[in-house]
Amino acid sequence: MTGVKTGERSAALPRGIQGAADPNFACTLRGFAQLFPGRRYGGGALSIYLHGEPVVDVWTGYSDRRGTQHWTADTGAMVFSVTKGMASTVIHRLADRGLLDYDAPVAEYWPEFGANGKARITVREMMQHRAGLSHLNGCTKAELLDHQVMEDRVARASVNKLLRGHQAYHALTYGWLMSGLGRALTGKGMRELIREELAEPLETDGLHLGRPSADAPTRAAQILAPQGTLANPIFNFVAPRVAALGVSGMFGSMYFPGMKAVVQGDTPFLDAEIPAANGVATARSLARMYGAIANGGSIDGQRFLSEERVAQLTGTPSYWPDRNIFVPLSFNLGYHSLPVPPGLMPGFGHAGLAGSVGWADPSSGLAFGFVHNRLLTRMVLDQATFAGLGALIRRDAARARKRGYHSVPDQGAPFTKVPRPAAG
Repeated sequence: MTGVKTGERSAALPRGIQGAADPNFACTLRGFAQLFPGRRYGGGALSIYLHGEPVVDVWTGYSDRRGTQHWTADTGAMVFSVTKGMASTVIHRLADRGLLDYDAPVAEYWPEFGANGKARITVREMMQHRAGLSHLNGCTKAELLDHQVMEDRVARASVNKLLRGHQAYHALTYGWLMSGLGRALTGKGMRELIREELAEPLETDGLHLGRPSADAPTRAAQILAPQGTLANPIFNFVAPRVAALGVSGMFGSMYFPGMKAVVQGDTPFLDAEIPAANGVATARSLARMYGAIANGGSIDGQRFLSEERVAQLTGTPSYWPDRNIFVPLSFNLGYHSLPVPPGLMPGFGHAGLAGSVGWADPSSGLAFGFVHNRLLTRMVLDQATFAGLGALIRRDAARARKRGYHSVPDQGAPFTKVPRPAAG
């Protein structure tokens, strides 16, 4: 914990920003504040850990579409594909207990998965998005919202021979592949595993799969998304036919009838278990999880992952474009890096649709979580926002290491077990 001072001294926060931050991160705070200039721009939160110590924990803006409810210390956002990093971390915790080997066939643990020529696909290949199982293959909305149906579907599916062995982003199926594996190993679904394997040992309430229980301190922010219900009959006719093509790429891995409706209104998407996309997380909880990884696997003196496990999580950079999204992401054991441009964001983690992110750089001990509730809004560069914030964070973190820095208090609710309906 190089440079940590035991006292707590917060920077003067920009107008409208709540929370606390070490003074070295003033530039980062100004950049964060500029992302939320008014009620129509929603809200968000940013948390930063350095060598296992929280140095920034701030939030701002509004958690509802009308701009009447302020973001709070326990507001979480649906973080879309950031959820994949959460599900992957669960699997690494199970691997640490000797329950699986990355180079063993998935079917060794989940026999049903071996159907239709998949008996030799390994856990490592699946976590690298190389299993050739990215397409939804015509599933309905009702099927997609039933996690056990989807686990069965991916177990019975045939591989796409054009994608098998190549990195091809599994936009939604990755989550059910992880939950199916986790269930085979433990008998528990991914919603329960995220609470037991992540939230509880990290002592934070801010990690959930789907909508947090009414008894939980964490509250999911409303998504700012187009709320219009006007149908487009041409799109509705063409879309399923295009998605059914083996060469439909990202569209085939994401499209299902009613995909717009599930993020409107009260967000029906949150009432399912979609471990690739519908996690609800606070920035603090993401930063804490990745902060443990960046700190050699421990946090607050507690072992979260073994040092040996953490050492395996940094992959070799690859500049080959992903076959579904056509940009290099260098997936390794469930997390991606950003190899292009070199040096922009060292480390690894997972970004989500619209730009929420959880990130760790074990080489420098730096980790951060950034979440917000915008989707398809006037802030058209949201998807790349985390990269710009990352550059500011790295610069301020370098200053903090040089000058010394202060930790900030934990302002969110700790983990508490709340009753849940029996998992299906």
